[in-house]
Amino acid sequence: QVQLVESGGALVQPGGSLRLSCAASGSTLDSYNIGWFRQAPGKEREGVSCISRSDGLIAYADSVKGRFTISRDNAKNTVYLQMNNLKPEDTAVYYCAATIFRLTTTTWAGRALYGSWGQGTQVTVSS
Repeated sequence: QVQLVESGGALVQPGGSLRLSCAASGSTLDSYNIGWFRQAPGKEREGVSCISRSDGLIAYADSVKGRFTISRDNAKNTVYLQMNNLKPEDTAVYYCAATIFRLTTTTWAGRALYGSWGQGTQVTVSS
C-alpha cells in the first residue's frame, strides 16, 4: 500500500501563494488517482482537487477554481498543489489521498473512495 507524506504548508498572508507536495513511498504514484482534501476547524473534510493517473481527469472544488492548480510528476513520485491568491477561508489542514478506483467529475470528492491518506500539512492564511 502506498504511503503519502504532505509538505509545504505554512503561514502566509492573504493574496500569497504556496505549493504543497504529496510524496509517495512504498509504491509508484502512477498507479493511483490522487485527491487533495482539506479540513478546517469544526468543519468536515472537503475535496479540493483531484488528478487521475491516466485518463486526464483534473477537477477542482468551485471555491478554488482559477486559484489552485494540481499537477503530478510521476518520475519524482510526487503530486503538487499550487495555491495562488490565498484567502483566509483557505486556512485548513490539507491532506492528499490515493485511490485505485476510477474518478469522475461527480465522484472524485468522495472521501470513501480513497484508501490511503497522508498525515496532513497546515496552511494558515492570515495577516
